[in-house]
Amino acid sequence: MDPSGPVTLRTSKFITNRLLNRRQFVITVIHPTRANLSRSELSEKLAALYKTDKERVVVFGLRTSFGGGSSTGFGLVYDDEESQKKFEPQYRLVRSGLAEKKVKPSRKLRKERKNRSKKVRGKAKAKAGEPAKKK
Repeated sequence: MDPSGPVTLRTSKFITNRLLNRRQFVITVIHPTRANLSRSELSEKLAALYKTDKERVVVFGLRTSFGGGSSTGFGLVYDDEESQKKFEPQYRLVRSGLAEKKVKPSRKLRKERKNRSKKVRGKAKAKAGEPAKKK
């Protein structure tokens, strides 16, 4: 597998979405000599294609077809950063470096705290829901 082999980008179902200030399309990547393309490399190539900043390009849902050689996914090109922050889901903003990931305790820990606080009444409820003290 040649890591710098030829790559062809094809876009289909192209829509200019004025309500969401973006252009959206299905992208087909043909990479016969490569295993796959990185998301960042794809966004660079699409930014050059649509004459925009590579930070405004969002690529997701990439699936390599069976047997390799081609991948399909979805691409968005936002008009500005403001609309990207407004309409893009949080996890994709984190992925593109426009937002910080919220650090929260594990699911199990959250459920344990919730259930501990269910066992008490009144003022003790808030105390039971707090994280356990270190010994």
